[in-house]
Amino acid sequence: MFNRNRCCYGKLLRSSRLDLKKMIPKKYSNLVYILLMGLGMSLLMTLIITYVNTGFDVNYIRRFLKAWSVSLPIAIGTVLVVGPLVKKFVDKYTN
Repeated sequence: MFNRNRCCYGKLLRSSRLDLKKMIPKKYSNLVYILLMGLGMSLLMTLIITYVNTGFDVNYIRRFLKAWSVSLPIAIGTVLVVGPLVKKFVDKYTN
């Protein structure tokens, strides 16, 4: 029979979680932000644009992956160049 007093699932779950703050140093936070933003933006946009332009059929995933292999580096490069400029602009015109 299971004894609830001998096992604490809450402690086990809390101790086994990955703590991202300990994994990635703070000085890399901007780079991680840029990579995740480029990844998410290019993924979503490529999924939608591929569907709108070609429809959904058996070869949809192949066409999406081919298009995403082009759009991902472009998105990351764009965020690397435009991101800091936009941040300076926003910081200049906000309190």
